[in-house]
Amino acid sequence: MTDLESPPHPPLLSRLFARFEGLVRELGKFGTIGLATFIVDATVFNLLYHHMPPLVAGTVSMAIAATLAFLGNRYWTWRDRARTDLRREYGLYFLFNLCGLGIALACLGLSHYVLGFTSQLADNVAKNGVGLVLGTTFRFLSYRYVVFRKHPEPETTG
Repeated sequence: MTDLESPPHPPLLSRLFARFEGLVRELGKFGTIGLATFIVDATVFNLLYHHMPPLVAGTVSMAIAATLAFLGNRYWTWRDRARTDLRREYGLYFLFNLCGLGIALACLGLSHYVLGFTSQLADNVAKNGVGLVLGTTFRFLSYRYVVFRKHPEPETTG
């Protein structure tokens, strides 16, 4: 190789992964926690479905799942982040979960009460399909950038 030739570059996919490796790992952990708590949420929702109104069953199931998700995300997904006050973290987490819950319940309410899709399957698609995707996207961004945010490294003077 002469001085005019540039060294070979790694393939684009490898460069992208290297650049976004931290984000990819966070998404993987967040997704794992999300899958586990989705199973809890869907199971509790369907167990309660015939015993109370759909919105109440959805609220109870999501509250249980959200508490489990907080513990998993705090102690695994973002365990490398500096800890702030537990009350602050859980308070913000609870607030953003309420927003995520509102998104999922709005999808369920719209489907069930406005559009008239009242079967158990339709309610599951609205809450655990559309509502889950929209609510999860909102929660991931909120947790990553607000609740478990990275604290800036202290500047050193030399």
